[in-house]
Amino acid sequence: MSPVLLFTLVIVYFLLLLVVAWFTSRNANNESFFIGNRGSNWMLVAFGMIGTSLSGVTFVSVPGTVGIESFSYFQIIIGNLIGYIVVAYVLLPIYYRMNLTSIYNYLQVRLGFASYKVGASFFILSRILGATARLYLVVNILHFTILERFGLPFWVAAFVILLMILLYTFEGGVKTIVWTDTLQTACMLIGLVVCVFYILNNLDMSLMDGTQALAEKGYSNIFVTDPASKYFFVKQIVAGAFISITMTGMDQEMMQKNISVRTLKDSQKNMMTFAVIFMLVVLLFLFLGGLLQLFAESKNIAARGDSLFPTIALEYMPAAVSIIFIIALISALFPSADGAITALTASFCIDILGIQRNDHMPDKEKKRIRQIVHLSFAALFLLMVMVFKWMNNPSMIGLILKIAAFTYGPLLGLFAFGILTKRTVNDALVPVVVVISPILCFILDMFQSKIFGSYQIGLELLFINGLLTFIGLWSIPGKKEISNP
Repeated sequence: MSPVLLFTLVIVYFLLLLVVAWFTSRNANNESFFIGNRGSNWMLVAFGMIGTSLSGVTFVSVPGTVGIESFSYFQIIIGNLIGYIVVAYVLLPIYYRMNLTSIYNYLQVRLGFASYKVGASFFILSRILGATARLYLVVNILHFTILERFGLPFWVAAFVILLMILLYTFEGGVKTIVWTDTLQTACMLIGLVVCVFYILNNLDMSLMDGTQALAEKGYSNIFVTDPASKYFFVKQIVAGAFISITMTGMDQEMMQKNISVRTLKDSQKNMMTFAVIFMLVVLLFLFLGGLLQLFAESKNIAARGDSLFPTIALEYMPAAVSIIFIIALISALFPSADGAITALTASFCIDILGIQRNDHMPDKEKKRIRQIVHLSFAALFLLMVMVFKWMNNPSMIGLILKIAAFTYGPLLGLFAFGILTKRTVNDALVPVVVVISPILCFILDMFQSKIFGSYQIGLELLFINGLLTFIGLWSIPGKKEISNP
């Protein structure tokens, strides 16, 4: 397919986002940028969050895992549902009751200023690593399919895409992203459905025939019953619950959209609606992955893993379907990057620089600082994408989940300690605890075969990390017990 045509599609799509941004960012201020003036529609937020949660990694990597892991990834998604219930009915009431702009202010009220700072810092670290890993995967595909054919190096592709994201998020922030994510999620899901039905038609199968064929090949097997396997269903479901609690309920990017909704009740409806739709969409991605395997076997296609879907979509499908794939891929790219940069800007400005606490600073100066921080994070994203390009990891979804285990574990321990106990801590020692915990987990992960033999530690590393943080906080008591805020 002509790279000129594909590049034109990207530009047209971007111009559409700019139009949406222009309408939504008029008269925007810092409150609009950070939490959308608490006026977001819960249905739009729920739909847009699907695109943010799926990202380009889900779009490309999840279908690619089916050939090796069958549908076992869905075990994590079952656990996610449990976690989303906890987020909706435990964490959201706390955030609304305290009227938070940054969710990490809870740690300041409950544990202390150092706890607040270190919690926000771990979010910033985790989001930078996770979001840039997702961004790298899609930029790499777009570079290979479009920009490389113009003779442009990879770093130029990454720079151009980040510049696009900056232009439509620079003023409106969350107020704009709620609408652009809705548009992008719709495009992504349309692309998913079109690709599913094209492959079914090409293989001369109905929906039921495809389901039966996957079952006969063993691709649709969900549950792994070997306790020693890292994919054992109990471990995966428990890990999935903690992943959604931490990566959604303790993540400023995800929660700033939820707390931008008018009321707690609407925010809870948003969360549970999103949770159910998210499960169905991931199941459809896995079904597509199984169909891609059948298609590859029938055509003797050697591509596997992350390269399977792009290879089939761009080399073996008609031009119209390839165009839809590219649009869907772009739609998967932007929500995972625009929200991350916006959330990081909000967290750094509010939690690290404290501009919300400075009543003497003029609004114009606060806006200038916010814009400088926004640009700085975009530059950091470019640097990290280049680092991932150098690493060239074959499966980004595995890497992202491993990053989450190390960086979200301390947040899990901090919030769990604050919510489940009435103990205070020696706030000055909290940063020491939350740094030691992931270091211990790293050592445990490195030498697990010598320690546990055939037993494999997988995603439960997140829970272990949180538990070590919880125990560490318990061991540094403060002077007296306090009531939960």
